[in-house]
Amino acid sequence: MWKRLPLLWAVLRGDARQLWFALRHPAAPGWLKLGTALIALYLVSPIDLVPEFIPVFGVLDDMVLVPMAIRWLLGRLPPEIARASAGRRGN
Repeated sequence: MWKRLPLLWAVLRGDARQLWFALRHPAAPGWLKLGTALIALYLVSPIDLVPEFIPVFGVLDDMVLVPMAIRWLLGRLPPEIARASAGRRGN
């Protein structure tokens, strides 16, 4: 499992970068901004699906749910924004 963490980090970092570029696109839809704000709120919120005091599962839910939510948002981008943000992601 520990060997997969760098790969997970690289994917998450790339997806987060693509989401950032999509948010900055002039034609970014309002639902994208709202969804990103909700993800950020979930990260800083003291309310979690699995409490943090449970040794492994408290952190594991954040490591699974946040990348899944980012991927879900990126999968619903309009095609022109997806192409533009994917092109910028490679730079």
